[in-house]
Amino acid sequence: MNHARQDHRLERVDDRRLRLPNPYDIPVEICAGPDVPLEPAAVDEALAVLETARTLERLAEAVRHDGPVPRVTRVALTPDFHKGAGIPIGTVIETEGALLPQAVGNDVNCGMRLEVTSLDAAAVRPRLDALERRLRHLFFEGGRRIALTPVQREALLHDGLPGLLLTGDTGWAGISSTDADDSVDRMHLPGLPVRTAEAFADWVGSAGGASGGATSDGVIGGIGGGNHFVELQYVERVHDAAAAHAWGLKPGTVVTMAHSGSLALGHQANGTALDRLRSGWPTGLPRPRNGILPFLLDERSADDRRRYLESFGNAANFATGNRFFLSLTMRAGLAAECGHLDARLLYDAPHNLFWQDGNRVVHRKGATPAGGHTESGPYAIWGEPVIVPGSMGASSFVLRGHGNPRTLSSACHGAGRRIPRGTSAQASDADLDAFLREFRVVTPLDHRDPLLAGRPDVMTAWRRDLKQEAPWAYKDITPVITSLHAADVATPVAELRPLLTVKG
Repeated sequence: MNHARQDHRLERVDDRRLRLPNPYDIPVEICAGPDVPLEPAAVDEALAVLETARTLERLAEAVRHDGPVPRVTRVALTPDFHKGAGIPIGTVIETEGALLPQAVGNDVNCGMRLEVTSLDAAAVRPRLDALERRLRHLFFEGGRRIALTPVQREALLHDGLPGLLLTGDTGWAGISSTDADDSVDRMHLPGLPVRTAEAFADWVGSAGGASGGATSDGVIGGIGGGNHFVELQYVERVHDAAAAHAWGLKPGTVVTMAHSGSLALGHQANGTALDRLRSGWPTGLPRPRNGILPFLLDERSADDRRRYLESFGNAANFATGNRFFLSLTMRAGLAAECGHLDARLLYDAPHNLFWQDGNRVVHRKGATPAGGHTESGPYAIWGEPVIVPGSMGASSFVLRGHGNPRTLSSACHGAGRRIPRGTSAQASDADLDAFLREFRVVTPLDHRDPLLAGRPDVMTAWRRDLKQEAPWAYKDITPVITSLHAADVATPVAELRPLLTVKG
């Protein structure tokens, strides 16, 4: 075992956890074994985030807050912990009396959707060349053609995927008779009921206005950039036979995984929060050094919070629909090249959301829920499905959560970056070419097209973007999964291997 060098500011508790001492006496634990690398820049960022404890004290004093003292009560960091843009990815923050929009960020309800198909990998492999061409057309060359009426768009923003699927006959190719039921029973967040979709009236109206006609949508069904993807995989190995059988995960079974979020809607929702926080910041109170602006859960901020929560809910609901259409597009490609198939949602899990229970708020940024047994539902006896993808070309895992309170019932949402995007983009073209000889990546640009040989500017930009998400930029998935298992966060159920990845 190769142990990663440990940052001197971290204290190892045991072979599964570390502690981050801090001046605010906030309990901060990292779930990570000795062989999981943890970058010092992420530790710097985590310590800066903890300064929010002082911000809450000073804000409460400045506005003469007369309720319970707002505070940060606990922070849990997952094995994919790495530097973000102000708040590390893989951070779970529990507060009392305060809401931190930036602890969710711009990509509201970014998450993962995993579907199990009736296809076997042996039948799909001979069709991969044709499937690659088909998927490039569907995702990037005008083949998507998702038509939504104003009623459907508004239903999605108001009530999430269940609301959309209750609007009647959609005519979308590949839709299943189980999709409506699964949108309630097999999603961590089926929908956030929202009173209005006023913040996104332009998008709703662009579907055809008062005539009620549907128009093809250029927004929904988009993968997005960065680490978002849609991947075709198969079950390579089963680790928990009973749970895998219950979930339909037998060796060779083809599955599809979609990782995306709320796109521009999430950016607008987070912008709404920051605009209102800045305009309402008390005169004479310096802005926080770490840039994190909180809402106190009091009457003073009630109207501003309501406006934010409305747009936040709309964006979160849009994201569930976005992942659904990404999965439908993959179903359509598979059906066209491999013949009829059935597809069933295994689970849809969010990464960037907050959960409020009275005065307590749990914020997750780049972390996924990992709840334990429930009283009812399809996962009552197994625990919540936890979907942890690896880097491009590497294994992904499906686990079952245990609801561990030490991690605030949270797990990592991937392997986590090992090096920053800028550094990974400097890797050699030879390394990238070696990877592409072994693995299929479907992008808007077909790098095998001989016409591109005369466009070195285009190829250079394409290579730079792909290198930023290449395997060498990410941690090894195996120690990450081992850490989750050893810390009693989640138990591996099945290991998935990729056949191809679609990247925006």
